[in-house]
Amino acid sequence: MKIGAGRHVPSFRVMDVVIRANALAAAQPPGAPGVLRLEVGQPGTGLPAGAKAAVVAALNSNDTLGYTEALGRPSLKRSIAAHIQDWYGVDVSPARIAVTFGASGAFPLAYLAAFDPGDEIALAAPYYPPYVNIAVALGLKPVVVPCGIETGFQPTIAMLEALPRKPEGLILASPANPTGSMLAPEALAELARYCHANGIRLISDEIYHGLTYGKPQASAAQFSESAIVINSFSKYFSMTGWRIGWMVLPEELVQVVERLAANFFVSPPYISQVAAEAALDCCEELEANRRNYAIARKVMTEGLSAAGFTVFSPPDGAFYIYVDLQGRGEDSADFCARLLEDHKIATTPGYDFDPVRGGRYMRMSYCAKLADIEAAMDRLYRLR
Repeated sequence: MKIGAGRHVPSFRVMDVVIRANALAAAQPPGAPGVLRLEVGQPGTGLPAGAKAAVVAALNSNDTLGYTEALGRPSLKRSIAAHIQDWYGVDVSPARIAVTFGASGAFPLAYLAAFDPGDEIALAAPYYPPYVNIAVALGLKPVVVPCGIETGFQPTIAMLEALPRKPEGLILASPANPTGSMLAPEALAELARYCHANGIRLISDEIYHGLTYGKPQASAAQFSESAIVINSFSKYFSMTGWRIGWMVLPEELVQVVERLAANFFVSPPYISQVAAEAALDCCEELEANRRNYAIARKVMTEGLSAAGFTVFSPPDGAFYIYVDLQGRGEDSADFCARLLEDHKIATTPGYDFDPVRGGRYMRMSYCAKLADIEAAMDRLYRLR
């Protein structure tokens, strides 16, 4: 029997690490050192207290908790618009906001609404793997632009102009996964305006906004009405398992996305929308989480340096460090496997984010419990 286009989609390697780490953790005898989970961007914090209370109230109500509008509850869309106004000073109509099944559910909608099969989408390497994998599954052509630490692993206008042909789209991520790097507001503004002026549809991944440590953040919504902005409640709002996110859409794409969303998903989960709306008001708790990430970031950067891992991207935001392993004489896949099997530290080899240069890099996440990060740094130190 025939196998469809999905056969061309590569695996999401970090999930293989998750499976192996789970198996090792389950096999550990009582009292043995645990597996330290630094491989995924899973916040160690849970649903904010105010969101929990809202969920309990909704469950105890007489509401059916059934379908909502395809693009989300109007009250949540208004709250997201108010959040955007508060954070960025941009007046976005709630009619331009689409509530989605997390950021992951937003990307297929954005791709299908903005592009045709065969269109080219440029993006910097290293990158979050589903950017490329979803695009390939939908018949789009990713154009990977290799970037280095000298540009913060972010693309530039000069890089775009050096491409053989103008792409139909560009993906930006700031803060970025896996590097944690950020574009300065002026650099984001230049890229957004360049894309708008040249007919390049910009998709700005902003799911790590709020998780910054001194460097100013900006949204593409501040600089371009033709950009698609994708955000999520997973990271800053600590709601990964609730699968709820949002998009800010150009007016001409709203109806297209609405039709796609209704056919693909009917509507986002009602109860997740209730939790998300309440989470937007949990500022004090969420900022406390961010301060704890900043402490974990300091522990990890200092621990890596002490253990001899001195080259990594500036972790300006998110909760990742992209570590350069060059000079250690070992491929990242082998090194990460050895860390997991022999020392029970789960990390992600760089191949997930850059198939060409990934053997040189390893990603580590500092959103785990602080005690686990400290233990991991101690184990690394003893490996010097």
